[in-house]
Amino acid sequence: MWSCSAHDSYQMVNANRWGGLYTDSHSSIAGKLNQRNLRVPRPLYGVTMSTATDNSLPAEWAELIKFFEQQNAQAKAMGRPEKVQQRRDNNLLNARQRITALVDDGSFNEIGALVGSIEHGGLPAAPADALVGGLATIDGRPVVVGAEDATVQGGSIGHGTHSKRLRLANIAHREKVPMVMLLDGAGERASNALLRHPYAPNDMQEMAALSRKVPTIAVVMGASAGHGAITALLSDIVIMTTEGAIFSAGPPLVAAAMGEIINKEDLGGPAVHSRSGVVHNVVESEQQAFDLVHQYLSFLPSNGWQYPPQADTDDSGQRRLDQILHTLPRDGKQAYNVYKIIEQLVDNGLFRDFNPDFGRSIVTGFAHLGGRPVAIVANQPSVMAGSITHEAAEKAAYFIDLADSYHLPVIFLADNPGVMSGSGAEKAGTLRSAAAMYAAQCKLSTPKLHVTLRKAYGFGSSLMAMNPFDNQTISFAFPGIALGGIPASGGGAAAKMSTEEQAFFEQVEREGWLKVADTLGYDEVIDPRQLRNKLLAGLDISRERNSQPATPKR
Repeated sequence: MWSCSAHDSYQMVNANRWGGLYTDSHSSIAGKLNQRNLRVPRPLYGVTMSTATDNSLPAEWAELIKFFEQQNAQAKAMGRPEKVQQRRDNNLLNARQRITALVDDGSFNEIGALVGSIEHGGLPAAPADALVGGLATIDGRPVVVGAEDATVQGGSIGHGTHSKRLRLANIAHREKVPMVMLLDGAGERASNALLRHPYAPNDMQEMAALSRKVPTIAVVMGASAGHGAITALLSDIVIMTTEGAIFSAGPPLVAAAMGEIINKEDLGGPAVHSRSGVVHNVVESEQQAFDLVHQYLSFLPSNGWQYPPQADTDDSGQRRLDQILHTLPRDGKQAYNVYKIIEQLVDNGLFRDFNPDFGRSIVTGFAHLGGRPVAIVANQPSVMAGSITHEAAEKAAYFIDLADSYHLPVIFLADNPGVMSGSGAEKAGTLRSAAAMYAAQCKLSTPKLHVTLRKAYGFGSSLMAMNPFDNQTISFAFPGIALGGIPASGGGAAAKMSTEEQAFFEQVEREGWLKVADTLGYDEVIDPRQLRNKLLAGLDISRERNSQPATPKR
């Protein structure tokens, strides 16, 4: 299982296990940079910089080409030498190195390199205006990529940067390709108030228009505030390194406005936002973040007009899950880790956990099943017995909508005692979040496959797509499952039943699965060891959907 949560160590997965899914072996950052012979130019700051000039050029071109090369060299020089060196000393890549490490070798074509190269209103020039961006490929697929440059005015967003951000998002939208933004900047530049510019920050409007049409991924690699942070909030997937932080306003502004003295980690670091749900995965290094971008893109189509790519996983055929009965306790009250069920089920046991530290009583993530990308929503009995909390329902609703937008089948693995109850749950608005999750699974237009593993009570069964004849591609149950409005033990106590009545009620509950099977409440009650094979059959019957043109979700 892949894990990028704060409580699980990140496990690097050899890309070769994907059977050709990746075209890049993901060697170390240092190796990639050495292979590319990356040279970090020094900033000019008015100093003439010599460049190699082709002596065979016509005289009428030679001087202009030399000047052009000098301008480009200055634009690509990034911040002052001491700032660039400071990043090296802290083992942090600069913006250009980050793009080099992320994309396919030699594929990056920059856009707007000369933005910020002219002084305005007495303000100094800013190389690339603190944002390096352009076109590239990742695993052979076209993408738009941008990286904030913290060595140039703190990576702040100037008027030229607004134009560049808008242009990058516009290209991704028009050409229907994924967009990846590497965030490490201070937000809106204070000097913007001194200058007029025709472009307002309407890149946010374009990012909103991109939503659920092309995959958008934000990687928070340093402090990201204000306008830059909104880029993450408008993205489909948000990844943060342990050096990252995200907030509406940074510590100095918080201190000035609120009188609260706080550092960036406590204000909006990984421990905060992995649990707030704002950040979907936390990783320990920049290389892990880049690998994670590759992994996510491997599950998703380039846009909503395509279906997800099939993969050769070397584990696409049928097989029995002989260990599942040793993993799944028969007693519905006994906890177990649903990750262990998922690992046995999916191809090669590889599961890409999504938002693992938020709403932990539901597990969401991506995997391949029979080589086909799928989304999995599973109750987690080891956390609050699998009860559906406000956070869990909110996470699941978002994830279901994401999967539906990019045409991934969704597999529901149900084992819960219902929606969380109590005064705390009511104050948190759990019913509202639960209703949102219910609506999300109802609206699924992709193949919907349901399995009840042991139990599903009350509204909790409906949230997990158990409702019979509710557009499921297929629905299964294991023998001995328990269903009902509430668990028999709790219902008996609430109704003040006698010992005999309670025993009768529990007997009815234990045999209820046969009555449900008798009325076709499930398509089939199956041997748990055949779970993978039955789901593969369900996916096969749904393949005909892919013969129709894919369209973005409205």
